[in-house]
Amino acid sequence: MPTVDCDPDEARERLREVGAEVHPGNTDHELWRAEHGDAVAVAYDGTVVIQGKRPRDIEALLREEGGRVHAYFDGACRGNPGPSAAGWVLVSSGGIVAEGGERLGKTTNNRAEYEALIRALSAATDYGFDEVDLRGDSELIVKQVRGEWNTNDPELRERRVRVRELLSGFDRWSIEHVPREINRRADELANEALDDG
Repeated sequence: MPTVDCDPDEARERLREVGAEVHPGNTDHELWRAEHGDAVAVAYDGTVVIQGKRPRDIEALLREEGGRVHAYFDGACRGNPGPSAAGWVLVSSGGIVAEGGERLGKTTNNRAEYEALIRALSAATDYGFDEVDLRGDSELIVKQVRGEWNTNDPELRERRVRVRELLSGFDRWSIEHVPREINRRADELANEALDDG
């Protein structure tokens, strides 16, 4: 079980900010308990002990320094437009920090790609990273975010603005086009979300 030396009050507020459920402790020694993802945090004086299937769901949120993360993103669409979903994965030097897939409803493939990127950036922000290296298999999205290509689609322009807003919160960022096989996990998560719908 990982332990994080930190101020329990600050840790509680950080977990509340990302939507964790915080409850009173179960014993006289426990200050509080919080659930987030597949992990449970238990606060004591000066430390938080993390339990559960995926302790990194909380551990990454409570670490002091920001650090660097690779964020993979992919949108899936069956028909264009058609039912769609977004998948994303955050990977640090310690392995996968977080991942997710979500149905988006009926939209275009390019919009789904942008939504996947927005979710990856939002998660990297929530986890407190200050540097992000983005990887996706949509050359269009990569080149639009870099400013190399324009877009005439107002909905894509809106999403690009949102991406740039999120990127402004990082000390450093990069975005690169990668082959689909390198982006496999994000692709799987998007397709699993579509299949589950």
